[in-house]
Amino acid sequence: MSILALTTQDEALKGIVEKVIHGERLSLEDGLALYQSDDLMTIGQLANIANQRKNGNNVYFIHNLYINPTNVCEAHCKFCGFRRDAGEDGAYTMSTDELLHYVETRFRPGIREFHIVGGHNQHVGFDYYVETVRTLKKAYPDVTIKAYTGAEIEFFSRLSGLSIREVLQELINAGLESLTGGGAEILTERYREKMSPEKASTDLWLEVHRTAHQLGLRTHSTMLYGSIETLEERLIHMIRIRELHDETNGFLVFIPLAVQPIKASAGIKRRTSAIDDLKTIAISRLMVDNVPHIKAYFINIGTQLTQVALTMGASDVHGTLIEERISHAAGALTQQSLTVDELVWLIKGAGRKAIERDTFYNVIKEYE
Repeated sequence: MSILALTTQDEALKGIVEKVIHGERLSLEDGLALYQSDDLMTIGQLANIANQRKNGNNVYFIHNLYINPTNVCEAHCKFCGFRRDAGEDGAYTMSTDELLHYVETRFRPGIREFHIVGGHNQHVGFDYYVETVRTLKKAYPDVTIKAYTGAEIEFFSRLSGLSIREVLQELINAGLESLTGGGAEILTERYREKMSPEKASTDLWLEVHRTAHQLGLRTHSTMLYGSIETLEERLIHMIRIRELHDETNGFLVFIPLAVQPIKASAGIKRRTSAIDDLKTIAISRLMVDNVPHIKAYFINIGTQLTQVALTMGASDVHGTLIEERISHAAGALTQQSLTVDELVWLIKGAGRKAIERDTFYNVIKEYE
């Protein structure tokens, strides 16, 4: 019997403690027991043990820039405050010159990644999305292009008449080096039919990433929690990511994202709780046991809770971003960016070692 099992008063956790201590995989039922437990400290300690086995005291971040080339979108996801219809106030689609100007006016020395996502704009052709990648890679050859969600790739396939593999290959030829993790939301059809019925199905989102991994791309994965999904659906989502990673070994990180209310003025009852945020990060580390990193996303949960999450299973705090738009369009109250110095301070404040990384978690600089 472990020390942790002796200190927890939750009988349902004691068997899970033993599984974690011995490196055994948790079941969906174990995940439900974790969510139903009030013993947040034991859950956090277990996640910390699991994380330190993989990453020690290292916590990673990247110097990156967010780019959203268009907010025009055919989909009407119920959680999104970013999308616009063509011609609506605030709708935009950047031309090549506008794209380059946007990046030039925000670029900072040391930026290593462009994170590119946007609307499913059916009023431009697939060539627009290919040219976005090609233009940026030509202008900034040393910056990694991490672009588009699994849902965007499926949209490009419908838009172009090409297969998912053909779409990905064209983008790779233009300079694509990784996919973002978005568009996953919750990977169950009950959820998707209610919240994002016009976007890729569960199977298609997974197939996009499976195909990307087969083509040699390492990709990212997210989970948007805190709306209509059940706890069981969160766990099914985690298990589906875990199973695909067992198959392909292609994911770099799993990113739990707290859903934001549509308006910044929304009260706290419309937002996820700090307990749910920390518990979800910790449970993600315990359930998604094969993906190397769990990210605490300061844009959605704030900097201070992000710092606490570093002791509860998270090993990544994302990056500088420069100008985040999508979560803030949906009511996020946090900063739109952080500097490298602020990220290092955040990590060190949790008693961890700050590691600047590239997209693929190669070490750029260690901050003592």
